[in-house]
Amino acid sequence: MFQLFLSELSAQDKEEYKIIFLDNGAFHKARRLVIPPNIGLVFLPPYSPELNPAEKVWWTIKREISMKVFKTLDELADEIQRIVRNIITSDKVKLLTDYKCYKFLDYL
Repeated sequence: MFQLFLSELSAQDKEEYKIIFLDNGAFHKARRLVIPPNIGLVFLPPYSPELNPAEKVWWTIKREISMKVFKTLDELADEIQRIVRNIITSDKVKLLTDYKCYKFLDYL
């Protein structure tokens, strides 16, 4: 799926060079992965979830469901859906993920 994503992204505005920041997931570094010439991959330092904006969204979801008991997976799915619809708004995502990354770029 990641290869498909890279291929589709590469096809959008082929003259534009795209840089993607990634965690160190195995599928991001698969040996058979073909990185298109107009895409650059930058990997976050290991064990640094605080630099991955998606993790901040997950932390919010986890905080909302922690210490709750669900009788079925459907109940859990319903609660996550409620959280995503009512709490993880676009404004909330912007608030959680908007930070200056110049300090991280100094690390590179």
